[in-house]
Formats: sequence, structure tokens, C-alpha cells
Amino acid sequence: MLYVCPTPIGNLQDVTLRVLDTLKQVELIACEDTRHTRILLARYGISTRLVSFHDYNEEQRQGMLLPLLRDGRDIAVVSDAGMPGLSDPGFSLVRACAKEGIAVTVLPGASAIPTALVLSGLSSDRFAFVGFLARGKAKLLEQLARFEGTGATLVAFESPRRIEASLAAIAERWPERPLVVCRELTKIHEEAIRGMAVEVLERLAKPVRGEIVLVMGAGGGAAAGAAGPGPAGAGGSFPPAPAGLEERARGALVELRALGVGTKRAAALVSQLTGLPARRAYELAVSTDRQAEK
Repeated sequence: MLYVCPTPIGNLQDVTLRVLDTLKQVELIACEDTRHTRILLARYGISTRLVSFHDYNEEQRQGMLLPLLRDGRDIAVVSDAGMPGLSDPGFSLVRACAKEGIAVTVLPGASAIPTALVLSGLSSDRFAFVGFLARGKAKLLEQLARFEGTGATLVAFESPRRIEASLAAIAERWPERPLVVCRELTKIHEEAIRGMAVEVLERLAKPVRGEIVLVMGAGGGAAAGAAGPGPAGAGGSFPPAPAGLEERARGALVELRALGVGTKRAAALVSQLTGLPARRAYELAVSTDRQAEK
């Protein structure tokens, strides 16, 4: 049987007892980097034989692993961190096993995707994992634009070397979409930087270091600069809001501001949750603040 075993994304204590028992009992562990996996195994006194299994030798290793699995051997597959098969080696091996009728089981455990999503505080009712962000501004914007209108919060991996350029591109195209940069999850320097892309850019430590997961709130309408009616105060007007929507939005803004949420952030959250245009939500937030000061 093939055992798909998630490993800690940072803190070595974030491994399940079942994963440890499995890694002890299987005959072979296929891992992304043997040096990295040995650190985890040494921590828990596991001496199971390792074999490298990464993007550059995946096809070759499958030729070795599949005959063993056909013979009924138990093999585990792990990545350096998190769940194998999610932007990590493992997907093609699972697919090959499924095609041949070889038993596969996936053990639950650590993953940066739900960890970052929940930590972000953005809506988790509907979300999409987009893998690693595309390189280059045009490809990045095309990648994210595919999810416009879906109402989905987006979760993506990004390199610390490219996060600033990616945030700059997002700020230009979607200036009012809330997002969170989650850095060094589960590690001692873990942090979540929340705000609009421009705000997050200003607060990023330089140089940026560590593993990064970007969580981006769902868009409430057409991208900035798209054709269509302009915003209120700029030669255009907002379409009539559904009955009671602005009243409910105003009530939510009052509660958020009472909790200490900033005006821009509160407006962005209300826009995301209600579908009210971001600029109109901000106007309501400012109006609500003024009334509270009287």
C-alpha cells in the first residue's frame, strides 16, 4: 500500500502519531529531500530506509516504486513540508497507483493551505488554491483574473524574492481587495500581515525572508480599470443596492469599528461579505465614523 504522509510545515511537533507509526512500519520512505526528512526521523528515532523522490527524478523513481507496490510492499511518500501532491511531488504516483488498482491511503495532517486560510480571517466558505503564483506581471494577473466573479478567497504560495513584485501588481489591478501575507507559519517568527496590497507592501520587512503563503480576498466586481460605470464622485454612480443592504452594511461597520478594526479594513471586509462596491462601503465607513464622533 502507498501511504501519503503529511509532515510538519515548520514546527517538528506538528506531526501526528499515526504518521510517525506509519513511517516506522513501512519498508521505504520516498521523500523530496533525504537530508531534510532525516531531521524529522532522527527527532523521533525512526530508521526506515529513504529514497529521493522529487520533481527531477519522479518518473524514474516511479519505475522503481510501482513494482514494489504491486508486490504488496508498504511505502510512504512525504514532501519536505505539508501534504505531498499539493504543489509537491506525489500527485503522479498517486494517480499511477489509482490507475493500476494499487491501494492508497492519505493520512491527515499539516498543510500550509488551510493553516494560512484560517489565520487570514478572510472568508473560508469558498476558496481556491492556485499553487505557486505565476512569474511575471502579465501571467500573474491572468492567473488571478480567472477567479474573478467566483466569490472565492484565493490561497497561493509565493517566493520571498518575488512577493514584493507580486503585491505591486495586485495593488495596481485590485487596489481595494483585502489580503494577508502569512510568513513562516508555525515557526518562531510566524506573522500575518493584513491589509490592502499597498499597505502590506509598506509593512513587509526588508529583505523578505521565509516561506510565504498569500491569501487574497474575493473580488466584489469588475477589476480596477475595467470598462463600465465609474465610481461615485468620478463621473459615475453606484447601481441601487438591494433593499436593506446598506443598512446591514452600516450595522456591520459599527460593530467592526467598535472592535478596533481600521476604517479601510472594515470597509473591505463588509464589501467582501455583502457584495457592496468597495468604494461605497468605504464611504459608509467614513460616514459611520463621523456620526460616532458627534
